[in-house]
Amino acid sequence: VELADSDRKSLLIFSGGQTRYEAGPRSEAQSYWMIADHFKWWFRTNVKLRATTEEFARDSFENLLFGICRFKECVGKYPEQITVVSWAFKRGRFELHRQAIRFPKNKFVFEGINNPVDLEGAIKGEEKNGIGPFSEDPYGSTDPLASKRKKRNPFNRQHGYTISCPELRDLLNYPGPDIYKGNLPWL
Repeated sequence: VELADSDRKSLLIFSGGQTRYEAGPRSEAQSYWMIADHFKWWFRTNVKLRATTEEFARDSFENLLFGICRFKECVGKYPEQITVVSWAFKRGRFELHRQAIRFPKNKFVFEGINNPVDLEGAIKGEEKNGIGPFSEDPYGSTDPLASKRKKRNPFNRQHGYTISCPELRDLLNYPGPDIYKGNLPWL
């Protein structure tokens, strides 16, 4: 919210799907939006008018790619620059994602904030369940990442980004593992 407040031309997108059955049909993105709203946007109420949710992402790769799609749906064009805010220890993972979608490095900012209490455990988990698997499977198309995505979609939600972002249809359906070589609107 603070970063979006500092750039009046930005769009804040909270990304994350309905990933947990026990939470009911409430998305991660809705939860973040509701927290910001509960705290009255930390007195940066102008950001509320430039904030939206992306409700289908099941992992960090989809947070990035689907966030781009949601931006296009809201603004009518693809973003010129992206700032990702996440746990600081996930910087390497998001760099892999940026490379997988071939988004220009000079137009991509990772803003790492905080770390979990058990940083050592989080880093071990990141190697096993995050950066490790995404290094071998950049698009998350095979196990273990594909199984994790399936498990994180207990309500069987399906995005419509192949319709709203037809220029990205091939990328959205691309299985990898080689880096996608097709045309992309930001190149």
